[in-house]
Amino acid sequence: MNDVIDFTDIDEHGPQSYRGKFDVPPSELDRPELESGGTVEIDATVRVGDVAGEYVAEGTSKVTADLNCSRCVEAYPFANASPFHVRFRPRPETSPDSEEVEITDKEELDVEFYSERVFPLRDLAVEQIQLSIPMKPLCDESCLGLCPTCGANKAREGCRCGSSIVDERWGALKAIGDQLKKKEV
Repeated sequence: MNDVIDFTDIDEHGPQSYRGKFDVPPSELDRPELESGGTVEIDATVRVGDVAGEYVAEGTSKVTADLNCSRCVEAYPFANASPFHVRFRPRPETSPDSEEVEITDKEELDVEFYSERVFPLRDLAVEQIQLSIPMKPLCDESCLGLCPTCGANKAREGCRCGSSIVDERWGALKAIGDQLKKKEV
């Protein structure tokens, strides 16, 4: 297992294959929906790209972690396997006080800029975890979530509050609905 992608090695010997398995703690990802650390397995082939200084990495990543459901806030196991395509390009010249590179073209969304001729495979793996975690993770598409009054998990237990709450802002529409029902009779 090689832990770094070495662009000089690719220039000298042609496309190279890389494989790694990394445990990533939640603190490194800074994602509140992540309950426990994730593991990512990455398998990539890197070759010289079409533009000077460009290298193209293609492969698959497999991510496993425990996420918190956005509706019921319970932890559930998450696994995802997905292909990826990343282009590495030399970092463009910027002002000395700027670390940021502005993306000006839609095609640059899959570009990773490099300053050195080696790139840690772990960094690529961490990026794949970030891209794999859903913005609003759900334990199940039909998850009913929590009762806003008593906090009960509606999927597991009945509501303890026993009353339905009506938002007063919808009162005008309810009155119109009642009038329409009277006209139908």
